[in-house]
Amino acid sequence: MKVILQQDVSGKGKKGQMVEVAEGYARNFLLPRKLAVPATADAVNTMMLKEKAKKAEDARLKAEAEAVVEKLKNAPVKVTAKAGANGKLFGAVTSKEVSEALMAQHGIELAKQKIVLDEPIKGYGNYELKAKLGYEVTGKIYVMVVEEK
Repeated sequence: MKVILQQDVSGKGKKGQMVEVAEGYARNFLLPRKLAVPATADAVNTMMLKEKAKKAEDARLKAEAEAVVEKLKNAPVKVTAKAGANGKLFGAVTSKEVSEALMAQHGIELAKQKIVLDEPIKGYGNYELKAKLGYEVTGKIYVMVVEEK
């Protein structure tokens, strides 16, 4: 019996897939628990439309991520911080501070979770950070840490 999975089912497939299962397994387990629906013509058409809409949405989000990468190329971020006598910062510059500075200085909204800090920024200078924007799109953020006056 062919069914369309409504949720991931271990050993059978992922949500939205059409799979062939034993009739008893479908009738006694999958259908009563709403894990699948019978693969009727309407259900197959609905599945195809959802798949098409998901691909279009993914393409739109990937294009948005690539647009953010282009904006980041021309948007160096200046972060001010306090430091001791030897130039070592009190604390560190975090991805949250970089995200807030991006929003304030350039109007680019980027979640702090998407900014990758290999090691904490604990001194003045210029740094190059990586931004993982999803959909296999990454960009670079140029950060300049300067002394707070």
